Amino acid sequence: MRKKILQTIEKVGNKNSKIIFIGSDLGPDVMKNFKKKNPERFLMEGAAEQHIISMASGLAKEGFIVYINTIGTFLTRRCYEQILLDGSYQNCKIRLVANGGGLVYAPLGSTHLSTDDIGLMRLIPKMTIYSPADAIEMEKIILSSVNLKNPIYFRVAKGGDPICTNKLYKKFVTGKIYTYGKGEIILFTTGICLKIALEIQKELLKKNINLKVAHVPTLKPLNIKNFLKITNNSKYLFSIEEHSIVGGLGTILSELLAKNYPKKLKKFKPIGLPDENLKGYGRQHNLMQKYGIDVKNCLKQIIKVIK
Repeated sequence: MRKKILQTIEKVGNKNSKIIFIGSDLGPDVMKNFKKKNPERFLMEGAAEQHIISMASGLAKEGFIVYINTIGTFLTRRCYEQILLDGSYQNCKIRLVANGGGLVYAPLGSTHLSTDDIGLMRLIPKMTIYSPADAIEMEKIILSSVNLKNPIYFRVAKGGDPICTNKLYKKFVTGKIYTYGKGEIILFTTGICLKIALEIQKELLKKNINLKVAHVPTLKPLNIKNFLKITNNSKYLFSIEEHSIVGGLGTILSELLAKNYPKKLKKFKPIGLPDENLKGYGRQHNLMQKYGIDVKNCLKQIIKVIK
């Protein structure tokens, strides 16, 4: 996914002279072809995220569309004030490309785990938030969002994630929830957890249980009419995400349900990372299993509720 988003930014950047790319402490091969063709629109800075956001916002006020790329934890927590005051307050066309959303950087430990990014970015006024499931969806999102007149946050997975959206829909629409399957039991998901949700759907079908999967690639803004139509006749709602149980998809759905509770709904259960300081090293899938963001645990929780 990371490779695809950079390729797509390069593609649109070669066609649009208003696009600037700023990297923070990235490798020498990042966007090297774009750098060669457009050296005046390629900037590679050191570990100075706060400065980069302010600089990008200034460039945006001059009419440029600025893509900023670095590790998610540094891009959200370290320069939060600059994103809020320089980027959002001025409603600048800055695009935050956050590498390593969720537990991607598990080998580097808790300092690099970006598990609160969606919650943080949701609090920024005017911020659009995307969390794609795979590289194909990421490309569609980049191409469709170039000219949005507000700040954007892209949550980028590590790359090499299974492609699962290529046959599920054709045209991407910001805010739309995409559903697969049918039934009164609905599992909402976002990002790479779509793959987990689709596997759960298959496992439940073996037990003659129909599960509708609802994929949410846009976390802000969300099409509320679309949400109400999907949940209108639901009996059980679930959500899974590679994010803290606080502030992410589960919280978004809880807020919507508080105002628009379906008449037939018996229970809503969000599944996410615990509200605690995560510990441990290893691979991404190791920590996902440890904290229950996997097919086995999610399937167990769903069956327990509906039975």
